[in-house]
Amino acid sequence: MGLLQFIKDYFIGFLDYETPKVMVVKNKKLGVIYRGVQFFVITYFIWYVFISQKAYQDSETRPENSVYTKMKGTALQGDHVLDMVEYVRPSEGGDVISTILRRVVTHNQRQGTCAEHFTVPNANCSKDSDCISGKVDFDGNGQRTGRCVPYYNQTFKTCEIQTWCPIEDYAAIREPALAEAINFTVYIKNAIHFPKFKVFRGNIKPNKRNGQKYLNKCHYNEEKHPYCPIFRLGYIAEQAREKFSELCRTGGVIGVFINWKCDLDLDPSECKPTYSFRRLDLRKNLPSSGYNFRFAKYYSKDGEEFRTLIKAFGIRLDVIVHGNAGRFSIIPTIINTVTAMTSVGICSIICDWIMLTFIDKNAIYSGRKFDDDSKVPKPSQTFTLPTEFTIISYGSTHSDLSDGVAL
Repeated sequence: MGLLQFIKDYFIGFLDYETPKVMVVKNKKLGVIYRGVQFFVITYFIWYVFISQKAYQDSETRPENSVYTKMKGTALQGDHVLDMVEYVRPSEGGDVISTILRRVVTHNQRQGTCAEHFTVPNANCSKDSDCISGKVDFDGNGQRTGRCVPYYNQTFKTCEIQTWCPIEDYAAIREPALAEAINFTVYIKNAIHFPKFKVFRGNIKPNKRNGQKYLNKCHYNEEKHPYCPIFRLGYIAEQAREKFSELCRTGGVIGVFINWKCDLDLDPSECKPTYSFRRLDLRKNLPSSGYNFRFAKYYSKDGEEFRTLIKAFGIRLDVIVHGNAGRFSIIPTIINTVTAMTSVGICSIICDWIMLTFIDKNAIYSGRKFDDDSKVPKPSQTFTLPTEFTIISYGSTHSDLSDGVAL
């Protein structure tokens, strides 16, 4: 019977109508809490939501963009003059471009057999039976032939391998770093499109008269030349808080971040990019830190194929574009305004909870706060509506608790 009665009361009570009741509580501490929470909520929506986040705007955060890069500069390596064809990879440019700062070169390699490097595991031997024919060691440089041979001009022996000889670990020559590379320049051309607003922007200011002459002379400066997308490598390393000499030694990956934050309610000239630079590869993990790659130059000599193997250390620039545009729209303005007005109701909920939980005589407040007309004795004369709802007049529902109760 208890469960059935509970279910019955629940469904009957589900159809009841509740209306808020205004009650004035003259308690200064509770009033300070109420106004303080109100001030916090209103300040949050005005300063953060509407001013900082511009919630009154319709926004687009995934624009379309293109990036084109080009590097210029010359350097002297001994008696040789190196230009961008020698040290830039890839030559056609894109959102990733790298420049060689230091090289380790192995000259005159050709296919043949030679001794494995002595640091390779199980490469040292004393007789042919120590070397398994056909075995390929992934930490080594080639396939073993099964012979144990002297290690070049040394007295000890290692297993013979079939590979490009002489091997890099033995014959590589370390060239000095390109100190002049600090003055190499990188040209970064970026165009961005916000399809929702049909807005196109570029990081080069249109100038029909002296546009090319200006780009030939300028270097990027946030204050003086914000529309000059030409950066010195030394400037990029400095902004990324890296030592250029250390980058020459180990190489590194630096991110070039182009940030477009456009308020389309303002003048179009205010929609211009800002640049930031940050090292992207891990520096604390020493075995894998830095940036290097290998490539070879092949040539023929007396009908035999030779190659020059080059291990290059350099700077790789990854150009990453972020875009965010906004324009006034009535729909987000109405939605966020209604949200702000509704959120002010949190103040009453918090203060009601404090009043009914922590204030002395909370039972008195509870009795004044909540009325149940089902427990009120019915007067002798009532007016019954066809909907069987009885209206009983007892005066105003506005209560004034003039005697404040201390918290």
